[in-house]
Amino acid sequence: MPTESTSSDAMATPNDNPIRSTHDVNARPPLGRAIPLGLQHVLAMFVSNVTVPIIIAGAADLSDAQTTLMIQAAMFVAGVATLVQSLGLGPIGARLPIVMGTSFGFVPVLIPIAVGMGVPAALGAALCGGVAMALVGLFLPWLRFLFPPVVTGTFVIMIGTLLMPVGFAYAGGGFGADDFGSPHHLLLAALVLVVTVGMHQFGRGIWSEISPLAGLVTGFIAAVAFGYVDFSSVGDADWFSLPTPFAIGVEFHLAAIVPVVLLAVVTCAESIGDIVGTTVGGANREPTQKELSGGVMADGLASVFAAIFNAYPQISFSQNVGIVALTGVISRFVVAIGGGFLVIAGLLPKLGGLVSSIPNSVLGGAVLIMFGMIASAGIKMLSGIDFNKRNMLIIALSLAAAIGLPAQEGLYENLSDNVQGIIESGLIPGALVAIILNLILPRSEQPMRDDV
Repeated sequence: MPTESTSSDAMATPNDNPIRSTHDVNARPPLGRAIPLGLQHVLAMFVSNVTVPIIIAGAADLSDAQTTLMIQAAMFVAGVATLVQSLGLGPIGARLPIVMGTSFGFVPVLIPIAVGMGVPAALGAALCGGVAMALVGLFLPWLRFLFPPVVTGTFVIMIGTLLMPVGFAYAGGGFGADDFGSPHHLLLAALVLVVTVGMHQFGRGIWSEISPLAGLVTGFIAAVAFGYVDFSSVGDADWFSLPTPFAIGVEFHLAAIVPVVLLAVVTCAESIGDIVGTTVGGANREPTQKELSGGVMADGLASVFAAIFNAYPQISFSQNVGIVALTGVISRFVVAIGGGFLVIAGLLPKLGGLVSSIPNSVLGGAVLIMFGMIASAGIKMLSGIDFNKRNMLIIALSLAAAIGLPAQEGLYENLSDNVQGIIESGLIPGALVAIILNLILPRSEQPMRDDV
């Protein structure tokens, strides 16, 4: 296994010859190859990234101007966070091909805060959550025992499994679509799926690597040809606009801070799982302590930066981990190009409007594969552990809590809204069960007593 000093340290010195292969973390492929590879990372997460502010703004009944401001902020912040995560800033950043974006995991908790106390209270709580995540990252070398392979591998499986229904929802036209499940949605998703799988399996070189992008472009062209693309968001958007810090404001309320901080600490398991999934799925190795600590710190500080610029907590995007596993492209400079594109999209709202016009069903055909690849990466991570009765019990009960508990709302409907939101996420109860069982279950096999 590579040592920490050689795996993904600082950027290569100017005297080093740039690595042109895409299958190395420090690879610097030609721009003609790197740009489309970076662009497909952005296309895979773009709609998900801007959906969170749209949902919260709608629940809090914000004005159109404030909603537009938060969408722009989500793009800009995700781009800056991706650049820091992939290129590094001192000890901050994993220096791995990790795309950052607005976390869906916080939505169930932030909505009641935004509605009951106001969006500034939600942003203040998110800022505190970011500080908590950064502290976990700083002290991660001493907390690493909480996240052994059986915990992180199980968590990655949970991420992929819980995202699979989201992929099918996209394929059907998106959540709440009036024509959900219409034949044209299913056919567009199937077209993207077939093109992506075909190019991935039968393409050579870059044609295999850009299979998700090829599928998305093919699906988008087909959607335009049949009139299923709405370009109104492009026409309504401004040409250029700078993000404004504290434009909406930040307030601090203890009742809002406590559940968000708790969620932020547990969410670190998701970040660790994504980092492990990236290195295992793309480089076939475990991440170093430096990569893990820097990556989690980047999540936290990016979330603080996001709150200042009117955006919500940032975390690594699991669908992009799926792209890394699918294509085998692990160049962090490829992802940095995608981060630069996100920053530009945040400054040029019309460009962001064009990307956001991609129909949900087109995205669905691509993310179905990516989410499945995440679960596959988790299975690959678990293949290296001993499948004794202790580890199998941790896996079994964690998956049961993550998948089964949220499906039975009646079991926890009398609890507070905050607790319900934590349970409904699936990831949080599953992660808690995995971490707690790993701590309390005996690590040595107990001999069976002979019958008397």
